[in-house]
Amino acid sequence: MDFRRVTHTTNEQSHTEHLQMRQKQLSSFQRESEEKDNSSTIENFMTNFSNIYESDLLPARNGERITEHFLHDVVDILLSYIKKTHDGKSKVLDFHHPHQLLEGLEGFSLELSDQPQPLEQILVDCRDTLKYGVKTGHPRYFNQLSSGLDMIGLVGEWLTATANTNMFTYEIAPVFIVMEEILIKKMHEIIGWGESEADGVFSPGGSISNLYSILVARYQRFPEIKTKGMAALPNIALFVSEHSHYSVKKAAAVLGIGMDNVIAVKCDERGKMIPSELERKILQVKKQGQLPLYVSATAGTTVYGAFDPLVSIADICDKYNLWMHVDAAWGGGLLLSRRHSYKLSGIERANSVTWNPHKLMGAPLQCSAFLVREKGLLHACNQLSAEYLFQPDKQYDTAYDTGDKTIQCGRHVDGTQGFEILINKFLELAEYLYKELKTRKNFELVFAAEVIFKNMDCVTGLNIDSGIQFFCVGQEQQGPELTNVCFWYIPPSLQQIPKGPGRDKRLHQVKDLIFASVVMLTILAKRSSTPNVETEGPSHHLRLVTVTSQKVIATLLFLTIQVAPKIKARMIEEGTTMVSYQPQGDNVNFFRMVFSNPATKKSDVDFLLEEIERLGKDL
Repeated sequence: MDFRRVTHTTNEQSHTEHLQMRQKQLSSFQRESEEKDNSSTIENFMTNFSNIYESDLLPARNGERITEHFLHDVVDILLSYIKKTHDGKSKVLDFHHPHQLLEGLEGFSLELSDQPQPLEQILVDCRDTLKYGVKTGHPRYFNQLSSGLDMIGLVGEWLTATANTNMFTYEIAPVFIVMEEILIKKMHEIIGWGESEADGVFSPGGSISNLYSILVARYQRFPEIKTKGMAALPNIALFVSEHSHYSVKKAAAVLGIGMDNVIAVKCDERGKMIPSELERKILQVKKQGQLPLYVSATAGTTVYGAFDPLVSIADICDKYNLWMHVDAAWGGGLLLSRRHSYKLSGIERANSVTWNPHKLMGAPLQCSAFLVREKGLLHACNQLSAEYLFQPDKQYDTAYDTGDKTIQCGRHVDGTQGFEILINKFLELAEYLYKELKTRKNFELVFAAEVIFKNMDCVTGLNIDSGIQFFCVGQEQQGPELTNVCFWYIPPSLQQIPKGPGRDKRLHQVKDLIFASVVMLTILAKRSSTPNVETEGPSHHLRLVTVTSQKVIATLLFLTIQVAPKIKARMIEEGTTMVSYQPQGDNVNFFRMVFSNPATKKSDVDFLLEEIERLGKDL
């Protein structure tokens, strides 16, 4: 293809010549198209788009052939990118700093032009956009909970973009409306709810689904909120675990409840909510005159991948008449695995559930389901009956006009055995990494593994007293509860400590010593800041201790807090792989590995560990 650039001028003669050239090229294009033999293929038809513009595509007159060839060129660009994405030898990213992208790279400019650009430039920009982005489908991309590129999901995205319809009424999205209802009912069934009693809607992400859960919980208890606002309500309180997703606090801010009224409940060392602490917090809030309303339990925390004890939490919610929500945005996919579904036992007792198919199920971003056990509640909470959309006298069943049960007006079209195989594979990779970390001297796990079950087979059954229950059989063993595996890299500088209990104790003490030293330094700094003209005596020695403490702390902070960020920075600069890091509570920066990429293999896990060692050995 000819990639000559077009320069626009204001000179009248040049403008006329340009129009003549463009018209000549369009005529030539049309003539060549008509002369093509019926057996010719799109591949051998080369098109010069340097003087062809968006206005020449459909619905322009005679724009069919130009549109066809242009879209084929776009598909070729996408296919080339997909092939590179799945090539393990290619880079995950070609990193550039923001100022470099803003200034322009090798002809790639993000500046907006006042003049229309030829289709040739559009194709160049498509290539460059993909070139300088992150290949989230790469087998060595582990940075976020959602990764990988599912080909059927990609086709679905192309299909919905082509249909370009809206999900508020059946009359303009009949197939998609019915599809959503079927999918929502199937998810109800998997959770353990009767399909006739439940409801739900797809939303653009787990944060919005969690917001829906608070919205309907509040409306169900106080329907007057819809017309009178928060002033008509008592001071309500929401409860989450210390390790819950921040979206609940954000939703409380958006809904006028206030972040101070979101009560964090203490977790155990594994990141699970402690039921006795939840009950204690509920009683404490009631004593203070607030009204406990809602508990959000987590099925698969973002960092540790922990599952809160749902059965015990459900008992407490029943006891105090609280709405129970389960944020299963990350871990909900395990319901599709007979081997791992027991980890969500008790979810069937929830009033609402968040479940993100764009995570473990591989659906394209963003696809989240908000599911609620009480049918009609979503509609009652959000219905405003806009007359230009939701006329009651339509010729079809208007119950399928689902737009009035959402907080949006317009809504994008969002997206079992195959899922089970995929999810089991992710857990097997996590188990493989866990075992590898235990055998490598330069790595340390952040916490001991959970007791899980090997060769587990779980089914749901009906118990007369308690409804749906999980029944499982299998062999006990240790391993990751979800696909999260959290670990530190220990540089060789700490490997001089002899192996054995003493070495392990010192490695653990590093983390504790940092925080103890910081506290000590703060106290000493305050004391030594008191004016003292003496050069000897207690104050002098205190200042020496302070200086010594500063050096110790600086060293320890470098060895622990800075190791992961420095390795991550080198990793991004080289573009070989990507994995996230963060602190959590008293645990300083550690790597958080997650598996949700169908392309990842054990060899990619080995590569990651070897790459971390290579990039961090000199720290």
